[in-house]
Amino acid sequence: MARPDRPPLDENLSFRKLEVLLAFLDTGNLARAAERLGTSPVSVHRALHGLEDAMRCALFRHEGRQLLPTEAAQVLGEVADEVLRLMAEGVRATRAAGGYSADRLRLGALYSLTIHTVPALLMAMKLRLPALQSELVLGSNAELLRQLGQGGIDAALIGEPEAPGPELLFAPLFQDEIFFAAPLGSRHATQAQIDLRDCAEERFVSLGEGFATYDGFQAAFRQAGCTPQVVMTTGDIFSLVNLVAGGLGCTLLPGRVRGLFAQKVQLIPLAPAHRMHQTLGLALLRARERDPTLLALLAACRTACTTAG
Repeated sequence: MARPDRPPLDENLSFRKLEVLLAFLDTGNLARAAERLGTSPVSVHRALHGLEDAMRCALFRHEGRQLLPTEAAQVLGEVADEVLRLMAEGVRATRAAGGYSADRLRLGALYSLTIHTVPALLMAMKLRLPALQSELVLGSNAELLRQLGQGGIDAALIGEPEAPGPELLFAPLFQDEIFFAAPLGSRHATQAQIDLRDCAEERFVSLGEGFATYDGFQAAFRQAGCTPQVVMTTGDIFSLVNLVAGGLGCTLLPGRVRGLFAQKVQLIPLAPAHRMHQTLGLALLRARERDPTLLALLAACRTACTTAG
C-alpha cells in the first residue's frame, strides 16, 4: 500500500520529550514535572529545550525565574497528548497481534498431560487471569515445537527437547517414570519388574516418531541393548492404550496415565538397569520471556504441577 509523503521529522523529536512537555504543562513547574516523571529538574529543562530546538520555534519564555509555555507549546501539547494516546494503543495492538500479553492464550500440550496437569493448570490460570481466554492445541513434542517456532501457539507443555535451540526456553516442571504396559491378565501380570532383555519375542505397539513417549521407548530399548518387535504405531496415547488393552501388543507408558487406564492395562516397573524418567516442562520462545501472560502461565504451571503431577 502506497503511503502519503510526509515531511521528515527532526531526529531530536522523541516520545519521551513529548511526555516531558505534557508533564510540564500539567504541573507548570520544573520541579513538580521532574517529580512526576521520576527524574531531575535539570533533565526536564534539558528535554524542553531539546524539544524547542526540534520544533525550530519558541515554545517557552522567561518571566524572572519562571519558565512559561507559549501558545505554540500549548498547540504542541494538544497534539502530543493525541499522539501518545494513539501510540500507546498501537503498542497494545501490536503486542496483542504478536501474542504478547494478549487476552487469549494458545497453549500446546501433549495428549497425556490432559489427564491431570492441563485441567489443573487451566484452573490455576483462571484464578490468576479471569478474563483470559485459553485455546488448547494437542500434538506430539515435535509438532508442538514446530508450532511454537512458527507462532502458532504461545507456549507448550512438552517433554524436554534433546537439543533446544538458543531461541527456546524450557522450564522443567516435574519428572515422570516410564513403565512397561501390558494387557490385564497377561503373562507379565505376576512380575514385580520387567527386564527388557527378556522381551525379545514380545510384540510391541508404539507412538509414532516425534512423541516424547516414543523417544523414551526407543531410549529404553537402546539402553537394554535390544530391538523391540513393533507391530503397529499410532498417533495418540489414548489409542495406544486401547491397542495394548485389546491384546495387540505391549508398550512403554509414563506413570501419569496410570489413574485413567488402571482398568485397561497394567503398568509394571522396569528393572533398575533399564529404569527411565521423562522430564516435562513449559517451553516458550526466549523473545517472549518477559511477557506478563507467559510469566503468569509459568507461575500457574508450578502451582498446578505440585498438585496434579
